[in-house]
Amino acid sequence: MRVDLEATRERVLDAAEELYYGRGVQAVGMDSVRTASGVSLKRLYQLYPSKAALVEAYLRRRDARLLDGLARYVEAAPGPPEERVAAVFDWLYEWFSEPDYRGCAFINSYGELGATTPEVAAAARAHKEAFQRYLAGLVEAADLPAALAAQLALLAEGAITTAAISGTPEPARQARAAARVLMDAARGAVGPPL
Repeated sequence: MRVDLEATRERVLDAAEELYYGRGVQAVGMDSVRTASGVSLKRLYQLYPSKAALVEAYLRRRDARLLDGLARYVEAAPGPPEERVAAVFDWLYEWFSEPDYRGCAFINSYGELGATTPEVAAAARAHKEAFQRYLAGLVEAADLPAALAAQLALLAEGAITTAAISGTPEPARQARAAARVLMDAARGAVGPPL
């Protein structure tokens, strides 16, 4: 019984993610999620008593998946710890190159519902804080100043938004070059971009 419940939750979350990320949270009603998931409306509301609860669950799952994918990619990067910092921007380039890339689901959801739905605002904040903590760990491992993590996070966030608006993955490469300049400046050396 528990396996069936989890499988149903996953179907609902898969449908919600595809619809919310692809069309926007406000444009998608619970009936659309019901239809896409093949789950009855009664069961859908048993699992997620409100749209806000479903959006929050979708964002929490997306958070875990994105951060896990990023960590696996970065940890596989060869070379010294600084190369792992640069690998974050390589991962962004691959993400931006996906055909269904629409920017950051957290920024998009916050823009749509953050002012009126505390759960969505909290999920967006938690994701951004987790991303910055991850960068802080990479910066520390590279023996770079702690303040660099916030600067790198701003570069990444700018690249995420610019790539969505421009429709090209190139902002990831530009942000990577800027990250290299910041890292070199933090070390007191100026060298060519990675």
